[in-house]
Amino acid sequence: MDPAGLLTNILLGATNIDKGRKNLATKGFEPSGRILYEDGISLVLSIFKKAQDSLDPQTMILVEKTFLQQDLQFCDEADTVTRSSLTQAIQSFNDALRCLKTVEDSTLYKAVETAFPTNTAKYRYKGLPRDAVHYACGAHRTRLQNSLRTPGINMIEKAVLNQRIANTNKIKIAYTTKQKKSLNDTRDSLVMPTKMS
Repeated sequence: MDPAGLLTNILLGATNIDKGRKNLATKGFEPSGRILYEDGISLVLSIFKKAQDSLDPQTMILVEKTFLQQDLQFCDEADTVTRSSLTQAIQSFNDALRCLKTVEDSTLYKAVETAFPTNTAKYRYKGLPRDAVHYACGAHRTRLQNSLRTPGINMIEKAVLNQRIANTNKIKIAYTTKQKKSLNDTRDSLVMPTKMS
């Protein structure tokens, strides 16, 4: 499926989840709510899997960002903590998308690479710059793992959270390949950092 199709379907799935939750909480609409909710969950899970199968970091980031934007749209205005977290995640992925453009220009990315210290894992991932893509994935993985620990989340929602965590890991792997390609002339001179304590 093309990226535009994935984004259209992630929007549909998120909308069905939201409508389903609202109907589940409305007397007389529980059966339709259950159907909408389960259909939405099933659809978003399949879209996250397809995004992962693309092995394209941009596609995976766009799908995640679109889902986050829908979550923010449906989030209650009074839920300021969740809204703040979603806004931060969206901004992090916006930064990651900017970084994806930079890594495609080898000359530019080699210049950017020199701005990252080489002697600490805080700034390096496998010897490569720990840039906006790495930070977005790391922060989001933590956010999703915290959601997994929330009491009351059912197993089908946990499956979606686990898939999204898996996607953050795949984004990093695919992006690291792009970094290595972009820095091919300087790879031997990179210092491998020691583990952070």
